[in-house]
Amino acid sequence: MTPFDLVVTRQGARFMGRRFPCAIGRGGIVPARAKREGDGATPAGVHTLTGMLYRADRLVRPADWAVALRPSDLWSDDPADPDYNLPVRAPHPHRHERLMRPDPLYDLVLLTDWNWPQAEPGRGSAIFVHVWRKPRHPTAGCVAFALADLRWIAARIRHRTRLVVRL
Repeated sequence: MTPFDLVVTRQGARFMGRRFPCAIGRGGIVPARAKREGDGATPAGVHTLTGMLYRADRLVRPADWAVALRPSDLWSDDPADPDYNLPVRAPHPHRHERLMRPDPLYDLVLLTDWNWPQAEPGRGSAIFVHVWRKPRHPTAGCVAFALADLRWIAARIRHRTRLVVRL
């Protein structure tokens, strides 16, 4: 591990010498081989950060490589969808999650390589790093931070930054 790794445990996170409170999935942290769609668990392991999305109508661009969300942006979480665990556009005939939410959860999102790019149906869709609902409130499997902390982290991510989730 390096100081550029965002290391997450049940107790919180560490990045570039700082500690942050964070939320994990309601199902806790599980070995990656045990992760399943809908289990609410955060998969342990080393995950590459593959993208950054943000709400341009709510935030200034957090990093030069961040991509602004559009109203039609969705994420497929339907194992029967050929585009399972991929970004898709509205209208979309399969089950999906809207990325431009009315709440602030996805105002800033880091994408990971969990079950991507060749998704195995049922193994679990996206594991995002996003804004928490309230302090340490469990997620559906993602990792979540206070907006101010996530903005601090996002501004300092480098090409070699990884999300390391430890059991």
